[in-house]
Amino acid sequence: MQRAGAPAPRAIVAGHGEFAAGLISAVQAITGRGGALIPVAIRDLCVQDIETLLRDRMVATGVRVIFTDLQAGSCTMAARRILHGMDDAVLVAGANLPTLLDFVFAEERTAPEAARHAAERGRNAITAHGAGA
Repeated sequence: MQRAGAPAPRAIVAGHGEFAAGLISAVQAITGRGGALIPVAIRDLCVQDIETLLRDRMVATGVRVIFTDLQAGSCTMAARRILHGMDDAVLVAGANLPTLLDFVFAEERTAPEAARHAAERGRNAITAHGAGA
């Protein structure tokens, strides 16, 4: 059940262990908009089971965006299978906190447009410092 005034879910965040819950917790603490993201924790599931879980969540919520932790991880492989042929859906693999922060503030954009923009912002937020970098 959605709290009054809480943002409607716009994306699923899926990853190993507590990856999704941790990122969403940080988004909530910083912005108060964690309700725009649905956490999916993956533990001891094969790719087919992950695919079923993600597909069920997409159907139940109507979201068309999935953020995952690893480019070649099982969550990403399952999401790619689901999104194959879905022109209105987006997968962002390798999601980080800056990506999700940008996404939850892009309410004026469609969720897929916001996801693409957020992916670029998240990529640009990664820097290296020290040791000559």
